[in-house]
Amino acid sequence: MHVVASISVLSYAAFALGYSAETKRAADQPQFDIYEGPNNQDAVFNSPASDLEYTLSGGQPFFNPYISDRLGTKGPILLQSVNLIEQLAHFVRERVPERTVHAKGAGAHGYFEVTTDIGAKYCMADVFSEIGKRTSVTARLSTIAGNLGNPDAVRDLRGLGFKLRTTQGILDWVFLNHPVFWLRDPAKFPHFIHSQKRHPSTHQTNYNDFWDYLSANNESIHQVMRTFSDLGTPYGFRHMNGHSGNTFRAVKADGSWHYLKVSAISDQGIKNNTIEEAIRQSGENPDFGITDLYNAIESGNYPSWTVYFQVMTAQQAEKFKYNIFDLTKEWLAEDVPLQEVGRITLNQNPTNYHQEVEQIGFDPAHLPPGLEPSEDPTLQARFFAYADAQRYRIGINHKQLPINCPLNPVANFVRDGAMAFNNQGRHPNFMSTQDQIQLPQRYYNDDNHTIWVGGAVKFLSTTSEIDFDQARGFWSRLTHGDQENLIKNVIGHLGLATDARIKQKQVHIFAHVNATLGQRIAQGVNITLS
Repeated sequence: MHVVASISVLSYAAFALGYSAETKRAADQPQFDIYEGPNNQDAVFNSPASDLEYTLSGGQPFFNPYISDRLGTKGPILLQSVNLIEQLAHFVRERVPERTVHAKGAGAHGYFEVTTDIGAKYCMADVFSEIGKRTSVTARLSTIAGNLGNPDAVRDLRGLGFKLRTTQGILDWVFLNHPVFWLRDPAKFPHFIHSQKRHPSTHQTNYNDFWDYLSANNESIHQVMRTFSDLGTPYGFRHMNGHSGNTFRAVKADGSWHYLKVSAISDQGIKNNTIEEAIRQSGENPDFGITDLYNAIESGNYPSWTVYFQVMTAQQAEKFKYNIFDLTKEWLAEDVPLQEVGRITLNQNPTNYHQEVEQIGFDPAHLPPGLEPSEDPTLQARFFAYADAQRYRIGINHKQLPINCPLNPVANFVRDGAMAFNNQGRHPNFMSTQDQIQLPQRYYNDDNHTIWVGGAVKFLSTTSEIDFDQARGFWSRLTHGDQENLIKNVIGHLGLATDARIKQKQVHIFAHVNATLGQRIAQGVNITLS
């Protein structure tokens, strides 16, 4: 990954300084190369420390990192002690803010390989253009609600982020290990996450808060049941599937399009912990998911996920039994078949975790031509929130970091700001006619992709009987053992809530899914079903 980034930097340097193959410069007219320093740092990136001499950050040689300047051997430290001050000043600033969600995670590099012509059949994006085509990928696999120090085995959803560096720019697939989510109204998201975080007074997990939100928002029940089944405690990061959840559009060169969901199915198979196994794993190795992924790749046991499309026409969407933009509903494979597109394989561990995993930033708005957003309201909100989170967390120019940088040259008018180490040289910073930037041809006419009906309204969805449909189907498909585990897991967690009113509300929601389920949970948390 780092070599590619260096090549890109060199090409940008050539653009910035106006070099060409024919350029000749007099020997007495040396030219400053702004990228010479970064390239020299790149040249020793993989060198052993034993080949290098200790320096200060400015490159000045210094004879001992433990040395401080002081007044005599027993006197106070002096302000001129640059080695000490530099280390301390950097030390207290060396952590970027942890992600509000997806704080704890593992990462690795690999590739996406096209295995069928299905992608090209529905989408003009070059990444799917031919069987056998490979595209560089970096993945980050994570927990969601917890803090950076939480164990990997906690009961939680998991995230699977895949950054594909296509010839037409970055494609970020931001997946979850469940095909549905807790909500469909994006304004609820901060409230939901806050209810799962630490209490503002006690700074502890508050079980009343956790269940208060869920019992007041019935559309969450399908995801509640999935999370409190053993699917909520995956065995590491390799044995879980990934789902886009949100609905996109796949567009062909002639402008025709289909609605699209994308899934990545683990080739290792699904493997989950029971609650007892998850607790033991958390105690024995809180970083089990990170360790398991790293060790698998180091040993040559490269994990992979087969990527599938689910597609439907606008006409099919209008007649579908669920709102296709509702993130609390999945497209079941028996209704919308899974069609294989390709395979993601992870075969390279990071060299530096902070640089390649902590600093990676995902944005579902990163879509090459041929992939478009839909009217999915949570997707529309994510288009703002994800990019803005990275601007706050790792800076306005985070896309210039090597791990986030596209492989094809960037040319636009987004300039300056902190840490602008590729500021596009002498290119005009506005739409100039003196040195006019080339504009690519419009790929397809999207004027009629969406026909709006009705005016703008302030809208909040309401729950109905259909919101229990998939939850009932999920319950009926569980084995007897899985049903027993779900009941036990809910009782163990809901039973820690102290507010009887909240417990009563949540038990009635379970009972509305299935009477036996509700009755068993009611008995376990000492609630009487009326």
